[in-house]
Amino acid sequence: MAERNVLGGELESCGTDPLTGFYRDGCCSSGHQDEGSHTICAVVTTEFLAHQAGIGNDLSTPMPRYGFPGLVPGDRWCVTAINWLRAHNDGAGAHVVLASTNQRALDIVPLAILQQHAVDVPGDLSELDEG
Repeated sequence: MAERNVLGGELESCGTDPLTGFYRDGCCSSGHQDEGSHTICAVVTTEFLAHQAGIGNDLSTPMPRYGFPGLVPGDRWCVTAINWLRAHNDGAGAHVVLASTNQRALDIVPLAILQQHAVDVPGDLSELDEG
């Protein structure tokens, strides 16, 4: 059975450049091994990245041995629900792609809070270059 998003639909891809997800499948899929609940598809901001570094979760520094390129503002990344909520509570919550956020995030973060940060980001950003 396909995993569902917080809107009740089929979970959509979060991002492939960089390749995200606990299982590095591009989706915020979750299972028993994902104890951190990497279920929120965030579009990271400078403030969010700084906040995460401040709580010991450095998402900006590349770690080649793990195949992690380091994130820059605008990247889409499956983040842990608890760290996202902590950032929100501290005024640094990242944008959220609801269709790509796993319904399991709702075990930790209420939908109303996620909706406050909702952003509609097309999967193919090359469309934004036309014009």
